[in-house]
Amino acid sequence: MTVFAERSAVPAKRALPASPSAPLPTLEAARPGPMDWARRRRAEREARRIEAAGARALSQLDHLGPSWHVVDWPRTELTESTMLDLDYQSRDERAGFLAIGPSGLFAVTVADHGRSRVLIAGDVVQINGRRPSYVAEARRDAKRASRALSAAVGHTIPVAPVLTFVGSGVISVYGLPKDCLVATHRELDRLLVAGGNRISPATAEKLSRVAQAPSTWLNAPYRSAADYRWYEGGRMAADKRASHR
Repeated sequence: MTVFAERSAVPAKRALPASPSAPLPTLEAARPGPMDWARRRRAEREARRIEAAGARALSQLDHLGPSWHVVDWPRTELTESTMLDLDYQSRDERAGFLAIGPSGLFAVTVADHGRSRVLIAGDVVQINGRRPSYVAEARRDAKRASRALSAAVGHTIPVAPVLTFVGSGVISVYGLPKDCLVATHRELDRLLVAGGNRISPATAEKLSRVAQAPSTWLNAPYRSAADYRWYEGGRMAADKRASHR
């Protein structure tokens, strides 16, 4: 299995030279307050929890073989406004990745429920009395991935949404959602290979290269090069020979 790390499409922030006339910040202004410190510690703890949940889900795919590829993709829409915001990745509340193999393409959304009990009834997911929109989020990510890959390749690339739960709590299912696969992280590998062989390993590798490219996830207003017909020798489309009947 090949795992591609996410390559940021956002340029690194460049520090501007300080103006000699600008006043230096005082120690009281630079020192964070108790609320800022607590908020930062909570965000760091949440980031570590999300990263651990994604790692547990990825560990189940290690033995799928070299024909499977995992791509860490930017689940937040990359636009001109998000390119100016270097913290756009921090808005992801859950871990997620693309799994590409002979069974097809899957947008996996990882939800960490810990020791809490999970109730699933169609599109409704209830955890601790709350009903997060996990199913709708998984479908939205899959549609966005399919739209971006289809625009980059020039053909329709279907991407199946997968919602994976990581935790030790009991999961009670009263009905599965439509057009969205649901499984625990221990069953993720069996779920992905259950579809059989739909594409060749070579096609899966090519699609993984396309998904790894940062330009795939940018809003490109131009047509793909595959949509154009190229003529050699400086010929134009009007120079082709007329067909005689």
